[in-house]
Amino acid sequence: MESEKKVSPVSDVGAWAMNVISSVGIIMANKQLMSSNGYSFTFATTLTGFHFAVTALVGFVSNSTGYTSSKHVPLWELLWFSIVANMSITGMNLSLMLNSVGFYQISKLSMIPVVCVMEWILHSKRYSKEVKVAVVVVVIGVGVCTVTDVKVNAKGFICACVAVLATSLQQISIGSLQKKYSIGAFELLSKTAPIQALSLLVFGPFIDYYLSGNLISSYMKTISTGAIIFILISCSLAVFCNISQYLCIGRFSAVSFQVLGHMKTVCVLTLGWLLFDSELTFKNIAGMLVAVAGMVIYSWAVEVEKAASKSLPHSKHSLTEEELNLLKDGLEKGPIRDPEFGVSK
Repeated sequence: MESEKKVSPVSDVGAWAMNVISSVGIIMANKQLMSSNGYSFTFATTLTGFHFAVTALVGFVSNSTGYTSSKHVPLWELLWFSIVANMSITGMNLSLMLNSVGFYQISKLSMIPVVCVMEWILHSKRYSKEVKVAVVVVVIGVGVCTVTDVKVNAKGFICACVAVLATSLQQISIGSLQKKYSIGAFELLSKTAPIQALSLLVFGPFIDYYLSGNLISSYMKTISTGAIIFILISCSLAVFCNISQYLCIGRFSAVSFQVLGHMKTVCVLTLGWLLFDSELTFKNIAGMLVAVAGMVIYSWAVEVEKAASKSLPHSKHSLTEEELNLLKDGLEKGPIRDPEFGVSK
């Protein structure tokens, strides 16, 4: 038991580290791949289809070699989950195109309170005052360092709402499906990735054409070696990013994934300044410091909740050995009488 307790924190830290490093890496790779100064690959939805195709391939190889086992999950649940996940991806891309970057960042920040509300509605989960304060601090910090101009229109607002609701529901479902079917993170991902890959590769080119006005078939005719290399890098990092997302949500919660996941925002801004000469103002730095402080407070608040839950009895309805002995003695001596009414129970 002691060895298990020692191994668990290391693997938890490893899961978070894998998610942060792979997410930041994929953002940097995609920035080079999609920017006009890079390879001008403007097909974000189709690229996500490539990501899930490679992830599905890795899952298939893992299952075929016996490295992982396949557990049964009803097809309708997999289809429902994949539809919600694809709505999240498409909604985010449409929101970014139709709204300003500032409003897009606000919509992403709104996912934290939305996840909290949805977990309360779906799973009756409640949060301590400390956790609520930490969430507010993180939202303010990330908002200060990322939100600039805020412009919105009716279509963009609808797309943002769909994206936020779908993303929140998808992340909550990752954890609930793992618990419901006692399935591991990678095993669940191996089942959902092929469905998402197929649907995104079929519909992705049409969505990308609507978003960018360019056909991926035309781009592929003149694709450079550099673009192919960065697509492969992006797909490889996506495998680790997808696995670590399922791991983190399965072990912790969707709220923790959202709150601590904003460390990626801080890393992206910092690396953008270091690698791409992006401007880093005092406002950005102040916001990042506030966000990091909020994450520290959140981590502390979660640990306080865990310590409080451990100090409580395992079951409110269980009797101690002393209480059982007293009850046994009472039964042996005769029927228990109600002291108020003086009648036998």
